[in-house]
Amino acid sequence: MLLVAGLLAVTGALLLLVVAVLPAGPRRVPLSRLDPAVAPPTSALAGASAAAGAAVERVLARRGLVARGTAALERAGVATALPDVVLLVGLGTVVLGALGFLLGGVLLAPLFAALVPLATKVVLGLRRGRRQAAFADQLDDSLQLMASSLRAGHSLLRAVDTVSQEAAAPTSEEFARIVNETRVGRDLGDALDEVAERMASDDFRWVAQAIGIHREVGGNLAEVLDTVGRTIRERNAIRRQVKALSAEGKLSAVVLMALPFGIVAFLMVSNPAYLAPFTTTLVGWCMTAAVVVLLVVGGLWLKKTVAIRF
Repeated sequence: MLLVAGLLAVTGALLLLVVAVLPAGPRRVPLSRLDPAVAPPTSALAGASAAAGAAVERVLARRGLVARGTAALERAGVATALPDVVLLVGLGTVVLGALGFLLGGVLLAPLFAALVPLATKVVLGLRRGRRQAAFADQLDDSLQLMASSLRAGHSLLRAVDTVSQEAAAPTSEEFARIVNETRVGRDLGDALDEVAERMASDDFRWVAQAIGIHREVGGNLAEVLDTVGRTIRERNAIRRQVKALSAEGKLSAVVLMALPFGIVAFLMVSNPAYLAPFTTTLVGWCMTAAVVVLLVVGGLWLKKTVAIRF
């Protein structure tokens, strides 16, 4: 009996689904939708989103943050518009702040609200670093491709276009931007300098300077690019070797920084009374403050030691 009732229920659900999903008859498209001159109707949600984005953009323009924010998104390779990003971060901040208020009251709400801006900044920084590192790793191959294209008789702009089509991202994206900017009338040297600034690449600044000198005095640009590419390839090899050698120091720094917190967590679980003097006496508070200061100084020292610039 139960099996029959279950089969009848499933059959009825399928019939309702078919009736709800399948069209009852042929639908007629309004003639206004076939006219390309008539804009399609927008929903209330899309209109509200556009109005909120426009309001955010006006606030950013009034405070002079549009250029800096757009440049930060471009360095991170984020294609979303700046007002949309700011709006999403603001909504996330409000939602997490309300969640923190419901869970812990007034004290926890600011901590939860600050998580979204901090997480956004960290994510953009990580994306920017990875993008710049990938561009630096691909630069020597890109220069070799440009030199080969120049030897084949192509012009400089055509060689740049070849890299934009054949190279991997983010090099292809940056070189495609150079091509598009020069096509609308921007000087090639300015476009190259902007890419070097956006990618924070000293190696590409050398490339831009070499191309600028060639445009003024002439010469064999393919041979110059080969020489610059060979130098950049050797620098990348040394940089990778130093990165591998400094990995041990970075791991040691992480272990040393995490060790005090691990010991404190273990003592809080195994013997909480042992840590009581650190939070109940004046001497304990002073020792805790000294420990925090020493941890900060030691962390900055270790970070400076293992951070090597070329």
